[in-house]
Amino acid sequence: MSQSLERGLAVLTRLATDGSQTLEQVAESLGVHKSTAMRLLRSLEANHFVRREDVSHYRLGSALFDLAHRALEDLDVRGAAREHLVELGERTGHTIHLATFEEDQAVYVDKVDSRHSVRMYSRVGKRAPMHCTAVGKVLVAEWPARQRRELARRLSYPVLTESTITTPEAFLAELDRVREQGYAVDHGEHEDFIHCIGAPVHGARGEVVAAISLSVPKVLLDLDGLMALVDDLLGTARRVSAELDWPDTQRVSSTEGKIDDQDRDQHR
Repeated sequence: MSQSLERGLAVLTRLATDGSQTLEQVAESLGVHKSTAMRLLRSLEANHFVRREDVSHYRLGSALFDLAHRALEDLDVRGAAREHLVELGERTGHTIHLATFEEDQAVYVDKVDSRHSVRMYSRVGKRAPMHCTAVGKVLVAEWPARQRRELARRLSYPVLTESTITTPEAFLAELDRVREQGYAVDHGEHEDFIHCIGAPVHGARGEVVAAISLSVPKVLLDLDGLMALVDDLLGTARRVSAELDWPDTQRVSSTEGKIDDQDRDQHR
């Protein structure tokens, strides 16, 4: 561990344990000169890990509370979702995934295997691209427009099948569609023999904290059959969101029952 990082963590631990500290107290606890302690505190303050209470005292900052909240949500979402994922898998017989966003990729954090011998390969911990998976699209579709544009510019768009999205413009247009309809479709964009639908899981603050997907080999279920399962998927996502204290379940539930021929046609 680098010396600067070790000192920064020591400062945060001291503030968490002992509360408000002066520059002199921080320097003494680290065994460094006040000028060194000041540089460290200024860096932490600039990133909101500490805040200045008055002229000479420092406390923990808002960034730590946000990180702690997100860490708890990451832990909570898998536990809250597990029973519902299993129920969805039992009802449909198909592969169910729970995914979260990490470093511009979707990461599978839980999985219920299909009961069919023909199935997609995946595993918990496996990463998937954002631009050509249902979970990837769902995880970021509700981001603010500026964040979506920045992400779209960062992605590299590897072409995996003939249906893969290959440009930032096409990806952003797809995210608009996902945000409007409340779910995403991967129609052979990631693997040409698999299609998939994905729905968002919302946390207590209303943000998307995870995505649930249902994946099926095309030889087992055609597009119409897949789309017929969207309501069931959305219902599962809504129930998991309710477990996480999402204050508004109306957005997801209002979409249910509206998967009609027009929705199917736009994914053909």
